[in-house]
Amino acid sequence: MSAEPVSSIHHTAVVEPSAVLGPGARVWHFCHVMEGARIGARSVLGQGCFVGRGVRVGAGVRVQNHVSLFEGVELEDDVFVGPSVVFTNVLNPRAERPRKGEFRRTLVRRGATIGANATILPGVVLGEYSFVGAGAVVREDVAPHAIVVGVPARQSGWMSRQGERLEFSEGVGTCPASGERYALSSAGVRLIDAAASPGV
Repeated sequence: MSAEPVSSIHHTAVVEPSAVLGPGARVWHFCHVMEGARIGARSVLGQGCFVGRGVRVGAGVRVQNHVSLFEGVELEDDVFVGPSVVFTNVLNPRAERPRKGEFRRTLVRRGATIGANATILPGVVLGEYSFVGAGAVVREDVAPHAIVVGVPARQSGWMSRQGERLEFSEGVGTCPASGERYALSSAGVRLIDAAASPGV
């Protein structure tokens, strides 16, 4: 039986004593992980990341360089966050008026991707396997598997678990990479035939 992977922290990073790193988690140069934060197994924080007090990061998450995860942000398993993505947690900040009691929860569901330099406003939910394009500004919830782009972000299509654009005929779309089939209805997109698991 192989040994459980050990988490690693670069010597320039600061991880507060009450923060928890799962097996195989990696924290790179100049990161700061605050009290009570939890970083899941095999997750990676790139250079210059900040993780706020009590923030939850799931397993297998990839957070690229220069991303701040402030209080109220939660990332589920297998989320990808591109470089310099901006999360906010207060809708109407003022320097002279503290709003720490007004942080809004932002939830990024399993398998979602957020492209470089995107901005996520507080209180939104990004659905499972959704895809936010680079530079987008997200002000509203994003449906599972939806692709959103632009400022403000608008939906431009649907994406498979593999990260491939889905084209639909008579309400059914097939992922060109995995062969998985998806159904499209007024309620959105759902997987109907898992021909292969992600990464296969």
